[in-house]
Amino acid sequence: MALLDKLAMIKLRFDDVAQQIIEPEVMNDMKRYVQLNKEYKDLSPIVEAYLAYKLVCDNIEESKEILDTEDDAEMKEMARMELDDAIPKKAKIEEGIKVLLIPKDPEDSKNAVVEIRAGAGGDEASIFAGDLYRLYSRYCENKKWRTELVDVTHGTAGGYKEIVMNVSGDDVYGTLKYESGVHRVQRVPQTETQGRVHTSAASVVVLPEAEEFDVQISDKDIKKETYCSSGPGGQSVNTTYSAVRLTHLPSGVVAQCQDQKSQIKNYAKALQVLRSRIFEIELAKRNAEIAGKRKTMVSTGDRSAKIRTYNYPQGRFTDHRIGLTLYSLSDIMNGDIHKIIEELTVAENAERLKEGSDD
Repeated sequence: MALLDKLAMIKLRFDDVAQQIIEPEVMNDMKRYVQLNKEYKDLSPIVEAYLAYKLVCDNIEESKEILDTEDDAEMKEMARMELDDAIPKKAKIEEGIKVLLIPKDPEDSKNAVVEIRAGAGGDEASIFAGDLYRLYSRYCENKKWRTELVDVTHGTAGGYKEIVMNVSGDDVYGTLKYESGVHRVQRVPQTETQGRVHTSAASVVVLPEAEEFDVQISDKDIKKETYCSSGPGGQSVNTTYSAVRLTHLPSGVVAQCQDQKSQIKNYAKALQVLRSRIFEIELAKRNAEIAGKRKTMVSTGDRSAKIRTYNYPQGRFTDHRIGLTLYSLSDIMNGDIHKIIEELTVAENAERLKEGSDD
């Protein structure tokens, strides 16, 4: 009964939030309205599971009562069949509810800033960074998420030395946060004439997009610089001071944007990234506190951790955190990473359930 009681309390809160959302004073307070909408969305699957769980519990009680009190053999047989069906169904719903009741990372529902940088490996690392950008672009496209370039530095032989993009949609950060870390590639570079396999790397950093009320930045704490954009983009991009670099003086954090022809638009995008990078500093401190409790190290944000290897000669993909190996590298490089993210989510939820039971 304890679980039912807990779920009943959540249902009461859900009904209360549903009522508050339509009240005029709440609708006029954007910050509160956004927060309540998020809570409503987060509670919805729990309430849905609760109603299904309550129904199956009622069916079990009803079937047991029939078996205890009914004399009719046919009625008793129907009740026994209902019970045989309902008991495993109840257990399955219970397991799902346990996962739903794990406290959610409050940042999971946020949009994300994705930064991909070439690491060791020279030109091949830049080409690999370009491959990762294509992978994530295609994955986002399949998820119906919107992507928007913020900053690009092209590699000398193709790909990117660095590329930054905003991704917006449902639960973007909660899905993509598993991608942060060092990605290694093992393959014969396009520039290699001897056919030797080289290892190079690129780093991926996924930041939750910070809202204005998450991070307050004073104008006096920002140093703004403008410069001419570099790389492809046409004459007007390269000859006007439209690119913007922002430095947060108290922390030294820097963000820049040169994707748009408009300096105003570049400033807005750079400010968004700056805010997210400052927000991540606080987030990293919090993640470090819980990192020691989890073996998967899924969402600790350790940028130096080598999390993946992409082996082209063998068509092999490996995620080292959970020991997952797949031989479908071609599909993965075309954005089919749903199974990988699902496995990482299951692994983290298992760790968090264990963490909760140990407390």
